[in-house]
Amino acid sequence: MRAAPWPVTLHEPPLTLRPLRYRDARAWDEVRRRNRDWLTPWDATSPDPALSPVSFRGMVRRYNAQARMGESLPWALLVRGDLAGQVNVAGIVRGSAQMAHIGYWIAREHAGHGYVPIAVAMAVDHCFTGLGLHRVEINIRPENIASLRVVEKLGMRSEGVRERYLHIDGDWRDHLSFAVTVDEVPDGMLARLRRDTPGQVRESSRSDP
Repeated sequence: MRAAPWPVTLHEPPLTLRPLRYRDARAWDEVRRRNRDWLTPWDATSPDPALSPVSFRGMVRRYNAQARMGESLPWALLVRGDLAGQVNVAGIVRGSAQMAHIGYWIAREHAGHGYVPIAVAMAVDHCFTGLGLHRVEINIRPENIASLRVVEKLGMRSEGVRERYLHIDGDWRDHLSFAVTVDEVPDGMLARLRRDTPGQVRESSRSDP
């Protein structure tokens, strides 16, 4: 089994994926507050109303613990150095599966510039080359048109509907499932995105464990 070192930072100017830090609290709170209406319909929730919301420090502490155990890769998404969203590789399974799933969000003011497809491609490539995973999947609510454009640009394969798959915005929601395996992108997801959208990606990414 290949190790999953943490922290890991990935660069693809003007984007950076790096671990969330405690000192990001003010910037994260401000971005989330400013984008509450934009993000709430897609936010994961708990079916247990008795559970209290986790503080930002508690969230970062939990993220780091999961990452050190090789269960996830929880990144902050920065655009030109400013916190603009998150990309989270979670549910890392080893053994005979060697797979994970990816979730993400970005602030409204940065949407529509092609940043999320690049960031997700960076994450997928690290899963395949850095972690040695075989498969990555993304699950999206059918109503989330912006997110569906991401997997369309990445050319991810549709695998149908997962009914009542995740608790989102207060209820169990159906999701469309998309996947890619390492053999489908022999040159990497970022290289395929660069080929299919020329001019959108200018420099290759690199990993700095």
